Amino acid sequence: MPVSRDLRNRKTTKATPAKSSPPVQTQASSPDEFFPFARYISATGVHACLLAFTALVLPRTSPSFVAHFAPSWHQNAEPADFSLQGTLSLLTRSPVRTVLWTCVGAAVLQAWWASCLQEWLLESRMQKRGVTDAAEKPKQKLDKRASGRRQLETLKNASLTTLVAHPVQTYSLALLLALLTAWTPAYVYGPPSLGTSTEALVIRLTWIRLFAELRPRGAIERAIVYPAIGSLFGCWSGAIPIALDWDRPWQAWPLTPAYGAISGYILGSLVAVSVSGITHLALADLLSAQTPAKKESKSRQR
Repeated sequence: MPVSRDLRNRKTTKATPAKSSPPVQTQASSPDEFFPFARYISATGVHACLLAFTALVLPRTSPSFVAHFAPSWHQNAEPADFSLQGTLSLLTRSPVRTVLWTCVGAAVLQAWWASCLQEWLLESRMQKRGVTDAAEKPKQKLDKRASGRRQLETLKNASLTTLVAHPVQTYSLALLLALLTAWTPAYVYGPPSLGTSTEALVIRLTWIRLFAELRPRGAIERAIVYPAIGSLFGCWSGAIPIALDWDRPWQAWPLTPAYGAISGYILGSLVAVSVSGITHLALADLLSAQTPAKKESKSRQR
């Protein structure tokens, strides 16, 4: 009968259980997952030590260094004094010379540091996109190097104009701050512009997000933003001792803001390493916790 056939069909449909879909496993992803953290720690330590060397030792060696190239000055060159009093005397004798020598060392170090960050950024982007073409990476490096040369020419022309229009003391401090804060992001991402192209818009929004909104993403951006903030805050804090009525040689402008900027930069670099290290370890712990759960779900499905 047709009624009995319908009842049988209903019973069979109720008896067959529906196949349950396997649970979706979410895997944590973060910019730090592709970051060479070991190289970052070692490079940050070397960078911080060389910055301290540039600020404390390089200005002290300037008289003997010049004496080698000018033998007539060798008689006027004073013997090196490595005591604390001699070090302070040599650093405070000519504040402009001290800060300019610091700028020379900082320019070399920041160029090396920016190239390291740019290389890590390119590696991270290539690994995320799954790029296998080996010719694309050298092409990107050549484009960035050409951009860096254009930035250097622009900086040189602007520096000559500023040197003529403003006092040397203020210019030397401004140059040091520009090297510590603006040179690295300009080399890595490109200088911001008011252009209407897509690339100019992306670069401008990146600068706004990093330095206006203070929202860095990943270890590379933290390595750029945190030292820049520390350098500006250290320079501002270094101007406070100048107003004190102590009449000390080290209170001369712009020694304390310059050394405050370098100290703040080093402190910001260490904070960036600490935050990136904690994030990296937390991500590794999360991924290791997800691996056994994923294996267990696969064994249950089998």
